[in-house]
Amino acid sequence: MTSSQHGADRPAADQNPARLGPDNREESWRRFGAQTYDLVVIGGGVVGAGTALDAATRGLRVALVEARDLASGTSSRSSKLFHGGLRYLEQLEFGLVREALHERELMLTKIAPHLVKPVSFLYPLTRRVWERPYTAAGLLMYDTMGGARSVPGQKHLTRAGALRMVPALKRSALIGGIRYYDAQSDDARHTMTVARTAAHYGAVVRTSTQVVGFLREADRISGVRVRDVEDGRETEIHAGAVINCTGVWTDELQRLSGGRGRFRVRASKGVHIVVPRDRIVSESGMILRTEKSVLFVIPWRNHWIVGTTDTDWNLDLAHPAATKHDIDYLLEHVNKVLATPLTHDDIEGVYAGLRPLLAGESEETSKLSREHAVARVAPGLVAIAGGKYTTYRVMAADAVDAAVVDLPGRPPSSITDKVPLLGADGYHALVNQADHLAAQHGLHPYRVRHLLDRYGSMVHEVLALADGRPELLKPIESAPDYLGVEVVYAASHEGALHLEDVLARRTRISIEYAHRGVDCAEQVAQLVGEVLGWSAEAAQHEVAVYRSRVEAERDSQSQPTDESADALRAAAPEARAGIIEPVS
Repeated sequence: MTSSQHGADRPAADQNPARLGPDNREESWRRFGAQTYDLVVIGGGVVGAGTALDAATRGLRVALVEARDLASGTSSRSSKLFHGGLRYLEQLEFGLVREALHERELMLTKIAPHLVKPVSFLYPLTRRVWERPYTAAGLLMYDTMGGARSVPGQKHLTRAGALRMVPALKRSALIGGIRYYDAQSDDARHTMTVARTAAHYGAVVRTSTQVVGFLREADRISGVRVRDVEDGRETEIHAGAVINCTGVWTDELQRLSGGRGRFRVRASKGVHIVVPRDRIVSESGMILRTEKSVLFVIPWRNHWIVGTTDTDWNLDLAHPAATKHDIDYLLEHVNKVLATPLTHDDIEGVYAGLRPLLAGESEETSKLSREHAVARVAPGLVAIAGGKYTTYRVMAADAVDAAVVDLPGRPPSSITDKVPLLGADGYHALVNQADHLAAQHGLHPYRVRHLLDRYGSMVHEVLALADGRPELLKPIESAPDYLGVEVVYAASHEGALHLEDVLARRTRISIEYAHRGVDCAEQVAQLVGEVLGWSAEAAQHEVAVYRSRVEAERDSQSQPTDESADALRAAAPEARAGIIEPVS
């Protein structure tokens, strides 16, 4: 395939291919039926988005389809960390830790410095004599395994020093401590930016587009049949190969293809709670040992995220439900070390996600490997599963390597370690110019820095939408961390199609405010509706569906068991009513 052929498939030059708005959506649908692709990637989580970016930057023609929204599954419900996985050292998974630390370094320095930031953690020591040298040795490996280091190394603290850093701790909860650094990111925003970067390099990215069948030529998979879940249209996408990047839905898609998978994926539920920053007085996050795993207390803007649980899940894959038991578990374990205990009344947000783990011999999900596996399950069909968020780029490269054997010619190797995400170029200069930018737009410099950490150098594109509409530079009334212009941008550029997409993923209002988005739903729906052409009735429907979702989640979180919580959560209407589940 020549570059001129590839260029002929691109949208007109005056269009911005990375602008995932309503016009782009129609153009994408037209192109699906009119072109043949090298690869179709199924799944808009971080692995699918990363796979589309990897393939597009190798010069391949790529289509990415997602049944719901970008990052609507696991990739918006993680612990929001780019980390090596300190506890995997104890499981002797040195290769996984080294790989993850290398990826963390790349994100911090080159690929996404606007989205991925250093974050410190205190490791409280509770055992005398042996624990400090044992932990220090592990952290020394952790500090050095990733190669060049852009975060500080470990620092040893006495009990008094640790308590000065984290006054919230009980004096009896530790005898000393060690501070170390990892990195964090808004996972949903990062995933969406990876997908937009793939679109920038020529991938056709479309959400609310569900695979309902596979195409075949003789004994090989030659594409997919897709359905627009917004209006019911169907079309075929022909391709040289298909990559299944659907995480916990891997087995379901495998059944739909009519083949037998080379591995099985098990879902493990992880629950996090979000509490206000002033409930835990600390300058640092914390990592606490539990009887089965570890518990993180992670700084998150004006909040703390506390998590996570790790339990088997065999119910609804789209909307895993947190139970009262899950929440009690988190409160019980974090309160063991806090001088002032957290209560249910302190909780602003709760979210539950599913880890796609490769099924192993052990029944304990916390012992299952976070390594990933790639398999060519049939001619023309590759599946990838397992892994962890931090190593998405490596997983994507492996998936494309496995798929290109079905394509003519020999495409180049992966280059995504050299490809910054949209918004990375120029970010550092803009941080230095934040005061000037703030004065130019009549904003507080703090607000501009907040925008830069969400959009990087695309901040100009965001603020341009407020030209002639100064009201868009005002905060959302019941969610003042966000501006009206951010909501408009979510619908015009970031592929948001429903109110839920904006409140739960383009912003994190659904977990950062005690009202969980209900109090600002009407204002946000009005702004989104202007871009997407909603009638007054359509906007009210979106608000009603979102409120039902929040009510169902609140109700499920008072239930004692997974089954009773799932029954309540599943009763809420889907924002994408046309979704078919299960597809097999």
